[in-house]
Amino acid sequence: MQPVGQFVPLLLLCLLAVALPGADGASGRFWHLTDLHWDPGYEAAAAAGRPCPSGGERTGPAGPWGSYLCDSPWSLLRSAARAMRDRLATPDFVLWTGDDTPHVPNEQLGEEKVLHIIANLTSLIKETFPGTKVYAAMGNHDFHPKNQFPGKEHRIYNQTAELWRPWLSDASLPLFRAGAFYSEKLPGPGSRGRMVVLNTNLYYDQNDETAGEEDPGGQFQWLEETLTKASRADEKVYIVGHVPPGFFEKKRGKPWFRRGFNERYLAIVQRHHRVIAAQFFGHHHTDSFRMFYSDTGAPISVMFLAPGVTPWKTTLPGVSNGANNPAIRVIDYDQDTLQVLDVVTYYLNLTRANMMSSLPVWEEEYRLTEAFQVPDGSASSMQTVLERIWRDPHYLQLYYEFNSARYDLELCKQECRVDHLCAIREVDFIKYNECVKTNSSASAAGSVWLLVFCMFLGLLSPQ
Repeated sequence: MQPVGQFVPLLLLCLLAVALPGADGASGRFWHLTDLHWDPGYEAAAAAGRPCPSGGERTGPAGPWGSYLCDSPWSLLRSAARAMRDRLATPDFVLWTGDDTPHVPNEQLGEEKVLHIIANLTSLIKETFPGTKVYAAMGNHDFHPKNQFPGKEHRIYNQTAELWRPWLSDASLPLFRAGAFYSEKLPGPGSRGRMVVLNTNLYYDQNDETAGEEDPGGQFQWLEETLTKASRADEKVYIVGHVPPGFFEKKRGKPWFRRGFNERYLAIVQRHHRVIAAQFFGHHHTDSFRMFYSDTGAPISVMFLAPGVTPWKTTLPGVSNGANNPAIRVIDYDQDTLQVLDVVTYYLNLTRANMMSSLPVWEEEYRLTEAFQVPDGSASSMQTVLERIWRDPHYLQLYYEFNSARYDLELCKQECRVDHLCAIREVDFIKYNECVKTNSSASAAGSVWLLVFCMFLGLLSPQ
């Protein structure tokens, strides 16, 4: 008979196999795709030597795969679809978080054109991933007039619901028609995961339709009820939407939600954080994340903001270097707990692609766990990422270059650092302003003392 001690290593391996997320083969992968912004007039304008419609009066080279001044030509969208199919042809599901139409004035669109664009992109995704479940959210540009989403039934909601009928359950259809939000269980036998898809365009500060309302479409109440039921059913939830709460990291003091809506969303996450495994949003066109904390300051939830496919350079005043390289993203996750295990981002160097005669190559930009040396994408791990980029210039610069999918490679200096880190850390309006004020004051005070010190040294040095 062998000594008991010889069995201890084997026992430990068995215990680890049970305890580690995904160690039993229950890990899965899905795509997150956002901000495609198709510009149907790109090719004709480029051929005629005119500015692309989405570029406005801005002029620049219109390459075969796109331009940083413009939204996506169809060639870029086909290229992204091809790259997704080549990298991961059979994902568990796809998240598509909206913004399909180009950045053009409302007069150049209309309901029919908006629906035509949504229909074409829906077909592209269906062709790329036939038979795959897609959880789709509407972006603020997926309406006419843009941003003006009502909290009640509308023709665009009805028509979009018909386009997405293969992806929606019978229970989701009436909800979507009434307000463009819904909830569905994740695929798979015995799945304990649930997807909650929100229409956060209802909370957008540019939406005049809902400006005076407390709970547009009853979505907040529905969300509370959905999360409560999920908790009772021992489910874990992903929350998905387009416009995120909090502030834009590339423009100081720029929120997206109206203040009251922002407060209510934050309160819901704090109250129901145990059932929320992660949150996935778009809108920024940039690669970032947002932390949510308990009243005691413990990290309780993380929101991943995916970079966009469109390379369009923002016209938002005060934003410098506001373009990005096109990017797409795979999430590795535990199918049982919905724990995010890794985030893998792929991007297209648009400048290089436009110089090549061959098909463009989408490269792996980075893996979250490798780039930032964390075990996974949990709230505690992302808090570690935040602390690293807060304290270490190497990690700050790494994050900053990823933020634009390696388009903006400038050095992220003190003001840039404050804007990004306060936006990541503080989703709340008051705490964000305090963070900016405190860190900017600390920076200014440090500069003054440095100047005084240098002057003092100058007085003491030999004349």
